[in-house]
Amino acid sequence: SLVPVINATGVIIHTNLGRAPLSDDALAAVRAIGGGYSTLEYDLDAGARGSRLKHPETLLCALTGAEAALVVNNNAAATVLMLATLARGRAVIVSRGQLVEIGGGFRVPDIMAESGATLVEIGTTNRTRAGDYERAITENTAALMRVHSSNFKQVGFVEETAIVDIARIAHAHGIAALDDLGSGALLDSAAYGLAHEPLPQESLQAGMDLVAFSGDKLLGGPQAGILIGKRELIEQLKRHPLARAFRADKMTLAALVATLLHYRKGEAAEKIPVWRMIARPLAELRAQAEAWAVQVGGSVIDGESTVGGGSLPGATLPTALVALDMSSPDIFTANLRSADPPLIARIQDGRVVFDPRTVLPSQADTLIDLVKRTRQSDS
Repeated sequence: SLVPVINATGVIIHTNLGRAPLSDDALAAVRAIGGGYSTLEYDLDAGARGSRLKHPETLLCALTGAEAALVVNNNAAATVLMLATLARGRAVIVSRGQLVEIGGGFRVPDIMAESGATLVEIGTTNRTRAGDYERAITENTAALMRVHSSNFKQVGFVEETAIVDIARIAHAHGIAALDDLGSGALLDSAAYGLAHEPLPQESLQAGMDLVAFSGDKLLGGPQAGILIGKRELIEQLKRHPLARAFRADKMTLAALVATLLHYRKGEAAEKIPVWRMIARPLAELRAQAEAWAVQVGGSVIDGESTVGGGSLPGATLPTALVALDMSSPDIFTANLRSADPPLIARIQDGRVVFDPRTVLPSQADTLIDLVKRTRQSDS
């Protein structure tokens, strides 16, 4: 039931379709490490057992300026590990407007409860000030925590306390400043015509002690939870029993290291599919859409792509769509989903549309063939 599909929806980080596609180098690394034996936990110099944690740590520290780093299997696990280690049986203060629900119905308060920490809500849904944090701190408080609302946004009469102030207040009281960043981009999305997505390195520069973020969203790598920050705190997390329960496997680590190397080499926008899609020029998309429209008997219309994956809510990128007028769009798209490989399109204003932005170059010819054959069988 787990098969490759062609994503023509225009949603770049499509959670239901597997989030970020891996780069060629990341796929090659997975095959090389997954297909044989490796130095996963072996030190070649010492000829003895090593640590799987070291492989991505050096790169993460170099890219973010962190003192230390730890990789687990997803960001929810990273958050649970962070809270269970530093705040079990104690209070963690969070702005009421940041108590988000992520995919699948999982909510920050529920995740916090599982960690053994006690949630203390402050402020109101739309406004939380520095003074709210100050007044809520007691001798049972373990940390102040910011949860980035990466899958929704508030507009209008809103106010949020800057993370530099959260960190300042936490440190003045001798407690930890934690940041659940969620998406976690290492490139500035504003350079590509999108809103600015907070960067992990910015959180550290603002004084946050630990930052947690995902590997398979705007980072463009495999599913992983990444923790960066103070060495003393990261070492505590590494020693916690949950670190073993949540640890990442060799193929995840191989793909993550290969992805991080793209950033280290300054080639992320060219080599990582998510960023290549984001950066793709409108003129190039229009030219491809026009070529496809000729071949499948459609027209080209203006449209919008979205980032998806709980990243940059509401942000869109202009695109060119191939539109087909079908007598039954629902039946036609169902037939496309039944094809081999399945082709996932969307229906907009009664027409079936395909966004070339999210179609991998290797799948373009297959898309054309599937659409033509499905049209013939439906006629």
